[in-house]
Formats: sequence, structure tokens, C-alpha cells
Amino acid sequence: MTPYHSFVSTLDRLVREGKSYPLGGFPTPARPPVAANAPPVLVFSPHPDDECIIGGLAIRLLREGPMRIVNVAVTQGSNKERQAARWDELTRACEYVGFELVETVPGGLERVNAKTRQADPAHWSRAVDRIAEVLAEHRPRVAMFPHDTDWNSTHIGTHYLVADALARQASDFTCHVVETEFWGAMATPNLMVESSVDDLARMMEALSFHVGEVQRNPYHLLVPAWMQDNVRRGGELVGGQGGAAPDFSFCTLYRHRLWKDGRFNALYEGGRSLPAADNAAALFA
Repeated sequence: MTPYHSFVSTLDRLVREGKSYPLGGFPTPARPPVAANAPPVLVFSPHPDDECIIGGLAIRLLREGPMRIVNVAVTQGSNKERQAARWDELTRACEYVGFELVETVPGGLERVNAKTRQADPAHWSRAVDRIAEVLAEHRPRVAMFPHDTDWNSTHIGTHYLVADALARQASDFTCHVVETEFWGAMATPNLMVESSVDDLARMMEALSFHVGEVQRNPYHLLVPAWMQDNVRRGGELVGGQGGAAPDFSFCTLYRHRLWKDGRFNALYEGGRSLPAADNAAALFA
């Protein structure tokens, strides 16, 4: 039996064992208060749980900035019978991880997808108005939302929803834009953000508060494997083809640009890696 067999069997055992771990219910950790005038970061989450899955950068900005992390719950899922429960789960997850929470409308926005954008412009315009209100109210330093080919229809819809709302802002409105990925991998990420063991554990703990979802499918246990694969992809896509892989165990990939003059603007050529030892807030100074 080789060391690789032991390695794989240990991973298999841990995933199976993890299915018996408690879901949510952990006491909220003590953390220093974030000043009310700290720069805000808006995380536009297509569904409750996305704030945790793609939250590697947000968790670091909360601690290292510190910056105010405001999760905007774009929808509360398509199952109306679960929406109230999902909101409760989301509230507890955000309290645990330290994110503020904004509801778009009671129950969340509906039919957030590219088809609605084309076929029902009146409905779409009302949804864009609501997101535009949130942007104008908070004037974020950073806006995080899915990229335009993130496979899931609501993720793609959320991309266009936020992009259209950005286009409705005043001409002097400027913010950093960080596009996220989960269901569909970006072809052109330009930022890889390392997560420490402590940060990843915190993300998984927060994700476990989404009890109804992870009971159905314990995907929270597979987030570390996804983030390991991000290291593999990011080493080439962000670091450059044939370049040396970063000494990360876990990371999340993003696309970082600037919204200015009513459009997306590139900020730098090539890609950037953000090790856990560096201050994430320096990206948005």
C-alpha cells in the first residue's frame, strides 16, 4: 500500500465522517467591531449560501481591512415553501461570519435570469431599480457578484442585474468590481486569493448554518476540494501558463476590474496572487 492510497483513503474517510458533524448552532465568535464608516463591500448573492461559498475574499477584507461586508440577498431561492426558512438560515450564517445582511424585497427577487431580461423588460427594470437603490445607498468600495457565464441561470441573471444597476448610477459613481465563480469556471480570472485553514474552517462553519440545503446535499464538505482545484487552475490562469504554482492549499478565483465612466475597466495586466500573509484591503486602496 503506497502513501497515495493512504492519502486518498483519508480524504474519503473525512468526507464520510463529516456527514455526522453538527450543522450550525455554533456560538458567534467574538470579533472587534467594524467602524460604521469603514469602506463597504457589497456581496450580491444569487441564493442564500453563495455568500459563504465565494466568501474567501470577503472574510479576509472583514478581518484585514477592516471593511464592512454587506451581503445583499438577491433571491431567497425558487422554492416558496423554503424561502422563510432560508432567510432564517441566512440570517444566522451572516451573524456567525460577521456579514451584515440586506433583503432586496420580502421573499427575494423573482425570475432573476437572462430570459426575463429579454422577455419581460418591465419586471426586469423594477428589479434593476431595487439593486440600483442598494448601490446608491451604500456606495460600495467593492461590489462582488457572479461572472456572466456562471452556468446557473440565477447566477448569470444576477450578473446582468448588477451590471444594469451599475449603469444606472450617477456619472461619477466608481467602485471596484470583483466577479465570482462557482457553477461555471471563468476563462479569464485575474485574481487568486488564498484562504488559511482558519478562514476556510470559518466559511464551512457558516455554510453549515444553511441546514436545509446541506442536509439535502452535503456540498459544504466539498468546498475544500473545490478550493484545492482552484489552486491548480489559478496557478496557470492567473499566474501564467507554465509558471510556478503558488504555495497555497486553498484559494478562490475572481476577476477584478473597476467600474468607472459607466463601464468595466481593466486595472492591471496579467494576474495577481494574494497570499494569506498579505493584507487583502491593499487591493482596493
